[in-house]
Order: sequence, then structure tokens, then C-alpha cells
Amino acid sequence: MKNRKLVLIISFLCLFGQTFFAQENVTTDYSQASVSIKYYNRSIYYPGMNDDNPINVHVTIKNNGSETMRFKLADDRAFSLDFYAYTVKNSQLTQTDSLVEKRTTNRTVYFREISLESGEEYSFVENVKDYIKVEEPSVYYLEMTFYPELYKSKYIKLSSNRLTLEIRPSPSAASSTYVPVKETTQEILKPESIGPDKVVEQTIIARQKSLWDQYFLYMDVESLLKRNSTLKKKYTTVSAEERVRMIESFKADLMQSRIENDIIAVPEKFEIEKTTYTPTEGSVTVIEWFKYPNFSEKKRYTYKVRQREGIWTIYDYTVVNLGTE
Repeated sequence: MKNRKLVLIISFLCLFGQTFFAQENVTTDYSQASVSIKYYNRSIYYPGMNDDNPINVHVTIKNNGSETMRFKLADDRAFSLDFYAYTVKNSQLTQTDSLVEKRTTNRTVYFREISLESGEEYSFVENVKDYIKVEEPSVYYLEMTFYPELYKSKYIKLSSNRLTLEIRPSPSAASSTYVPVKETTQEILKPESIGPDKVVEQTIIARQKSLWDQYFLYMDVESLLKRNSTLKKKYTTVSAEERVRMIESFKADLMQSRIENDIIAVPEKFEIEKTTYTPTEGSVTVIEWFKYPNFSEKKRYTYKVRQREGIWTIYDYTVVNLGTE
């Protein structure tokens, strides 16, 4: 029994010594290094379609310290970093098969050693879809981990900031024709100083075309969320970070048609009936027709809008059924 205990103690010491030795081999201090990510030529992202629709991210490694910093960068970046994407419920997307195969196959990893002086940066661009499987339309949170001593020493790592990643449903033949706003350039959309009727018109057209970026452009999602008394009560008690999560979760539920079915219903056609507004408040009444296999349904929507800093947004709505045709 004593001999067995002795063997266990020796084994533990050997294991501890190996770990300590591995860490002692790393002499660079990365505490003053930072890693940041941002979208590169941000576009409209869909599931799959890796080559035709990449999610390119601009990665920047910066030396914030006063001393020279050195790190390794693999020629195949799969051995230098990882991307992670989480749903609003904190479920993690899985890695691609090609990434797993690379890391589980014996191979020589070629790398360069890069030196950064104080304040210097090193940047490159990577396709997120080479690292994780993006198979479902939804809103995700995207993060990256960089391994300055390569993946084999992944206990040494630097974590990036977090981005919101919106994956839209794959375009069908019916929705492949874009409305004439800015989406054909695939630029990041910015709200414009247009009238309340145009705001509502563009929002409805965006929904008809499943252009979610444009649909949310003039939508006060926070106010819509507060229409739900349960969500409103929780929203007013949580932290600012959790409020952001709640809004993104609410948007994801809208995109998946899980809530507020009236506001996301897709009309076959619509007609703006009346627009009234003061300098700060207004309403736009719209007649909308919804086509079903054997009949059409007619409804009157009243969109409540308000103006802040020259931009009108939709913050509430009511719906009245006008019967069938």
C-alpha cells in the first residue's frame, strides 16, 4: 500500500514538473497584448455558402506595452486562432469538419515569428466559416481566441472583443430582387432623414423581401420589447449588458416568427391610407392584404412613429381586421 502511494506521488510530481516546464519555456509576457476583431467589408450573411458568402473578419494584434513583443503566427491560421459563436441562449456552434481534421492529423506546422514594438499592430483577415458551422439563420455573438504560441500551447491565449453576427435566411427566388435602397451595395445601412410614410413603406418592403437589416433600420426594437409586460419588467431590472442581450434575443425571436406575429406578417400588397404627424410624433395608417390559399385577408395597421435627431422610427402599432375578400 505504501509503495502504491509512493508511485502516485511520484507520478503527480512528474506531471506537475512537465506542466511547469512547458510554461517556463514561454518567456514572452503577453499581458500587455490585445486582440480585436471587426467585420471586413461587412456584407449580408447567410447560412453555408462559404466561398460565395464568407464572413470575413479583420483581426488586429496590438502591443500595448513598452517592451518588444514576439509571437508565432502559423501559415495555416487554423493553428493560431479559434472563432466561437453563441446563440442568445448561450449555445455554441460546432467547429467545421476540416478544422477538426487538421488538428487531429499529424502534420508539420509552419509558422513565422513576428515582433511588435510598443504601440505597433499586426492585422490579417480570416473567414469565420472556415472555423465554425453556420447552418441556421439567427443572431449570434462572435468571439475569437488567439494563441501566440500556436494551438499546441493553447493554454496561452488572448481573447478578443465580441461582435453581433446576424445570419439571415437564405435568399429564395422570390426574395432575391432587392428593393432600391442600399442593400445592393452591401454597405452597412444607416437611417436617413426621410418622412414617416417613407419609413413605414421601406420597412414593409424590407419585410416582404426578408431584408432583416433594413427591416430593423427604422424599428425601435426596445420599445416593441416593452409592449410585453413580462419582458418590460425584467428589462428594467437587469444590467446594461443584459439589456443588449435581451434586445438581440427579441430580434432573433422576431426573425424566427416566435413572437409579435402581426408586426412581422408579410403582406402580398399594401397601400398607405393616411399619414399625420407633429414635429416629434406621428402615425401612419396602412391597408395591408394577406394572401392565403383560398382567400385574402385585409387589415388596417396603424404604425406609431416618433422623431429623434432627425430620424423617424416605429415604436408601436395597432392592427384592425377588415375581413376577407
